Amino acid sequence: MDQLALLLALLFGAVVTVPLAERIDLPAPVLMTLVGAAVAFLPFTPTVEIPPEFILPLVLPPLLYAAVQRTSWRQFTANVRPILLLAVALVLVTTAAVASVAQAVVPGLPLAAAVALGALVAPPDPIAATAVAGRLGLPRRLVSILEGEGLFNDVTAIVVYHIAIAAVVSGTFSWPGAATQFVLSASVAVAVGLALGWISDQLLSRLGDATLQVGLSLMVPYVAYVLAEELHGSGVLAVLTVALFLAEHAVDPDDVLGRLAGTTFWQIVDTLVTGVAFGLIGLELRTVLDTVDGRMSRLLAWGALITVVVVVVRLFWLLPATWLAQRLHRRRDYDEDIPVSWRETVVMWWSGMRGVASVSLALAIPLHTDSGEPFPGRDEILFIAFVVILATLVLQGLTLPALVRRLGVRADAGAERELEHRLALRAARAARHRLREIEEVEELPDDLGERLLRGVYEIGARISPAIVDEDRREWYSHRAERARTFRRIQREMLSAARHEVLSARSEPGTDPEVVDRVLRQLDVRSLR
Repeated sequence: MDQLALLLALLFGAVVTVPLAERIDLPAPVLMTLVGAAVAFLPFTPTVEIPPEFILPLVLPPLLYAAVQRTSWRQFTANVRPILLLAVALVLVTTAAVASVAQAVVPGLPLAAAVALGALVAPPDPIAATAVAGRLGLPRRLVSILEGEGLFNDVTAIVVYHIAIAAVVSGTFSWPGAATQFVLSASVAVAVGLALGWISDQLLSRLGDATLQVGLSLMVPYVAYVLAEELHGSGVLAVLTVALFLAEHAVDPDDVLGRLAGTTFWQIVDTLVTGVAFGLIGLELRTVLDTVDGRMSRLLAWGALITVVVVVVRLFWLLPATWLAQRLHRRRDYDEDIPVSWRETVVMWWSGMRGVASVSLALAIPLHTDSGEPFPGRDEILFIAFVVILATLVLQGLTLPALVRRLGVRADAGAERELEHRLALRAARAARHRLREIEEVEELPDDLGERLLRGVYEIGARISPAIVDEDRREWYSHRAERARTFRRIQREMLSAARHEVLSARSEPGTDPEVVDRVLRQLDVRSLR
């Protein structure tokens, strides 16, 4: 099996593990990691050969861009304080704690290399956490905190990681220089992200075609990452900035096809890249074990100790941070997502699984310094990092569902229905307001006006039937049943039409492009 065949196997595994994980009640990232670890030890499986400098640019941009699609700028600004406490302060505290312990127990490990180890194991993985949280029906506020933490802790960790790696590789380090580099890296990244976001927004509005828009959206995160890195900025922060900008500005409410195509495309990218990334975590296990060289028990002890440090630091940070956030929330009524009980705090603590970012940073450690010497402690750092990743990902990922059930942490279905009800009312009022504006400038027949007015109520009633009274609800229920019957028969009619048009594609003298154009019209009609 060569490298290309291995990649195709990972892509195939990424697709089939999703339904399989649902059937056996396992998180898909955890299952893909276990599958990768099992495949790694098959005799015909080759050693994964990916240049370290390609790991981060290939994996992180699409995953971060896809993750931002599930959040918003308002949600970010409302949760600035929790994000700063978790994604910046906690990452720095965890990095410092891990670096101190690692330098104390690993003989000959330089401080900068220990900091690099701390930085790469500090950020919890948003993909793994939200994948598990989404299946468990956790409160939306917890999912929002985990997503915000996961998006921005990578920025902090990666900037600290690069500073530490540069100090090891060059052999020089200064705190003022590191602080200046941190600020400049963030400033350049934000500038690149905003500029590229504005340019992309202008291009998207002019392209028109959904295929071209989706193609551009695939290029944007990679361009943002590479351009920021070339300008000595944070590529991850640039991706987050451009993604948040486009999520806020590049939204056309009437571009139904573009939105559906883009959403579907990024769901596919998210599934495939996530599967490949977690599969690589398992596949790299054999490579990491090859570095043991008779030190298995000692390395396992170091890895277990660092894992305990990572888990305990998160708990002892979350308890006072949550208490402080709750007090400030009650005193000043901040509009932010915070845990409202100790049970939710415990779930947040146990959701701190490490994953894609950590393994990408570990594999991206250079092989040599500028002087040509081997990177000090690289084998030990790799082994310890993989122990932390596998221990948190597998142990916490497998036990989190049981913990959530035991603590009884569930989403507030009533609040979600209430929000849905309010949105239905707003949608119906907006439609009615627009109808009145049209009636002021156009003479509409009475029957058409009444039909359009009924359609106004239908818009809201389809979203939330509770917005209409009991009599109308029964009437709309009857109409909805008739509409379902109509749509079912219409789907069968359109299906027959599509089959007939497709059969013409293989007939002599038929232009396939014309057939595809007609088929697209039928597809659009079916979508409507």
